[in-house]
Amino acid sequence: MSQTEYFNYDPKSVSRFTRFLWWCAGADQYFLLRSPKQDRVKYAGIGGIVLATGLLAMASGGFAFTTAFGPKGMAGTDLVSSIGFKVATIAFAIFWGLMIFNLDRFIVSSTGKGDGTDSITLREFGQAIPRIIIALILGLTISKPLEIKILETEINVELRKKQQEKLAEFNESTKKRFQYDIDRIDADLLKIETDRNVLVERQKAAEQEYIDQMQGRSGMAGYGPRAKQLESLKDEKTKQVAEFDERTKTQVENLRKQRQKKLEELDHELNVTNLEQAHNLDGLLARMETSHDLSPLMGFILTLVFLSIEMGPIFFKMMMTKGAYDYIVENFNLRQNIENGIIREEHLYEGKNGALLMEKYRYLQVEAIQKEKEEALEAQKALTTEIVGSWKNAQLKELQNNPNDFHQTTKS
Repeated sequence: MSQTEYFNYDPKSVSRFTRFLWWCAGADQYFLLRSPKQDRVKYAGIGGIVLATGLLAMASGGFAFTTAFGPKGMAGTDLVSSIGFKVATIAFAIFWGLMIFNLDRFIVSSTGKGDGTDSITLREFGQAIPRIIIALILGLTISKPLEIKILETEINVELRKKQQEKLAEFNESTKKRFQYDIDRIDADLLKIETDRNVLVERQKAAEQEYIDQMQGRSGMAGYGPRAKQLESLKDEKTKQVAEFDERTKTQVENLRKQRQKKLEELDHELNVTNLEQAHNLDGLLARMETSHDLSPLMGFILTLVFLSIEMGPIFFKMMMTKGAYDYIVENFNLRQNIENGIIREEHLYEGKNGALLMEKYRYLQVEAIQKEKEEALEAQKALTTEIVGSWKNAQLKELQNNPNDFHQTTKS
């Protein structure tokens, strides 16, 4: 077996999924196919973490969208959502997952090897702070919806209890508010009824007195002058009751309609408005607060787990030692730079804190063009100087031979 055959693997032995994981890690499969298996496994592992993060972000986005914008009800109740909402949820979940996946892929692919050792120095950590901050934000964004989904059963029990307590508070407040108006209407109706009862009692007394007179229980029986007087009084009291009923008929009807309307409004607020308000407590923020109240330690542990998944590739890349793949890529880049006329030079300078190694890049094509332009300008300058000198000598010679002609030419 030749040396070339020994170090080059058969590309057909690498599955498409492994190549996809390499792509997720931002690695170049052309060079990985020419690298040892150790490098292949490292970048496939990093790509797997990036892919897993994207899938978790997709699930997290779907849970968050459903909780925030889905139909609301008492916690733990199975609610049926429309087909349109399900399609919107799937679309948002895919969009969110792809966005997080692309950000993670960029963060991982843009994270270098640092000093190429398995230790993380302060300089490496300082350079990675911007990427770590972005990964931290993404990790928190992904972890919270997944956290409330994992603790969904316990959250439903506690949240349902809170919803029922709030519903009782809403109903009590609503009843007090409507009871005042209903009591006022009942008071007006009671006053009208009381006034009518007074008139009715007077009517009954007049009728009874008239009957007693006619039957001889309060004087001589028969229809005499006294009976006629009592009959007239009875008719007058009856007329007063009828007039009172006619006069208060519209007012009583309006008061009863107002009372019925208030009762209908009360029933609507108790069974619809207040219930909707209690259902709206089943939101993303409410579930996050309930999760924190139930078990702050569990929520903290789950958050750390998802943060480690999100931020792990950054630290892994800083801890990775340089392998054959890295040297092959570096060699390729250097060759490309040289072929394109770019040369890196290292210079050692003496600084305040000791020796300082600095890199300087030379761009040979730029330098060649610059040199060509400089030489052309120098040649043009020399040629112009020669032309002006020749002209000057010719003019001096002509002046010596024909001074008069030169004078006249100058004068004209």
